[in-house]
Amino acid sequence: MGHWFYRNIIEPGKLPMLLALASFILTFLLTRMVTRMIRAGKGPFGNVNPGGLHIHHVVPGVILIVIGGFGAVGSSRFGPAAAIWAVVFGMGAGLVLDEFALILHLDDVYWSEQGRKSVEIVVLAASLALLVLGGFSPLGVEDVNADERQSRLSLVLTLVVNFLLVIITLFKGKARMGLIGILVPFVAIFGAIRLARPGSPWSRRFYRNRPRARAKSRLRSYRHDRRWDRPRRKFHDLIGGAPDRPPARNL
Repeated sequence: MGHWFYRNIIEPGKLPMLLALASFILTFLLTRMVTRMIRAGKGPFGNVNPGGLHIHHVVPGVILIVIGGFGAVGSSRFGPAAAIWAVVFGMGAGLVLDEFALILHLDDVYWSEQGRKSVEIVVLAASLALLVLGGFSPLGVEDVNADERQSRLSLVLTLVVNFLLVIITLFKGKARMGLIGILVPFVAIFGAIRLARPGSPWSRRFYRNRPRARAKSRLRSYRHDRRWDRPRRKFHDLIGGAPDRPPARNL
């Protein structure tokens, strides 16, 4: 374990990324804890409203990202400066992605059903960062052996094939699999050969005259969502808090 940690984290200069990821996750969890306390009316915390203007925490998050990003560009991957800028950047990323749904919808949907997208993107971002720290390389370049690295043609073909598989997976409406497939080619292969999700660009283009494929795609998507939607929602609620229930409609 110690040898793996040194080889994959310390030696290649990945320590700043480890610190950025740790500060990113910690900032997100602390932010969610504070916002849940504000929501419940507990503790000393409250919304920041100078002059009646509600300042969302995405604002200081953007500032921290800019400071940490420029600081990281201006420093090396080693030394105390790199570690400090990595922590600053991770904190900013945690604050920004915690309100990803607000940026996406341009509305305060933090505690609504749409606000779940913030938790989803944070989990996805942390997973991708963990894969990189674990030694995975974008588009599977890490899997190319020494002889293949000497051949530019083999390297280019590896990149092109994996890139096309990722694009196909994304067009089939499988965003999570496509993004993870950038780092783990097997996931992109699996996503590319499986049926597209209903309503995806691939489904609209290639299943237009294939009613059996459309029906099979809808059935498979329904079964998948029915199986995993409830556990996923419980996991998101555990991390970020349950969204507000929509008001009952008067008949």
